[in-house]
Amino acid sequence: MALTLNIGKCTLLGNYRENNEDCIDVKHFPDLNVCIVADGMGGQAAGEVASRRAVEVIPRELRRALPTASGADATKIVVKKSIVAANEEIIQMADQDRDKKNMGTTVVVAIWRKGSELFVAGVGDSRAYLVRGKKIEQLTVDHSLAQALVEAKTISAAEAKEHRFKNILWKYLGTREVGEGPEVRAMTIQPGDRFLLCTDGLTGAVTDEKLLDFMLSNSDPQQCADGLGQLALDSGSKDNVSCVVIDVIESR
Repeated sequence: MALTLNIGKCTLLGNYRENNEDCIDVKHFPDLNVCIVADGMGGQAAGEVASRRAVEVIPRELRRALPTASGADATKIVVKKSIVAANEEIIQMADQDRDKKNMGTTVVVAIWRKGSELFVAGVGDSRAYLVRGKKIEQLTVDHSLAQALVEAKTISAAEAKEHRFKNILWKYLGTREVGEGPEVRAMTIQPGDRFLLCTDGLTGAVTDEKLLDFMLSNSDPQQCADGLGQLALDSGSKDNVSCVVIDVIESR
């Protein structure tokens, strides 16, 4: 059974920010689709610079190295290396420019090589979700101090949602903590699957339950992406809001 993807994307300045430090893109290459969402941080315009560089470097590195990578394990290695390459470039830029000293960015990516698997990876607290049937599953792990406390069993997952450290990241692009790159998940996809990549401007204002309800009730991926952005603003988000909605369908 041949599959294809229908994709919608949205990025909004929001009601409280003077500039949009998010950057998103969807790249269509002959045998490769790359969806990427990045949420920049840093003084002045540095966050915009960091997120844009991530969105430029990762697809470039994937396109360069993936043609010679055969199989899921090799693909995962290439995805990791592409994210590490973006991290190194962002660190180098920050080292060379005092105004960019503290810049960084989260990133979440979905890579499809025209087969039965979609590869997902993230650094920071931008997230990937899968909606399958009538259930939603978070595919990435937040690299926040609150989540680290959950993993250490110091606080509960419920407590983490309201914890004062929930927005404090210990790992993001622009830090040495990225190391050899994040975990990469290979998801076996099927028609009817819907993936969501998004920044915390969405998830910080809209619960997973509300995300699920909205995504189940809006069938068109572009309308869904636009609607999720507006839902975040209507729900009081004080951040930029960005998302990519990916629908898996049977090609004809």
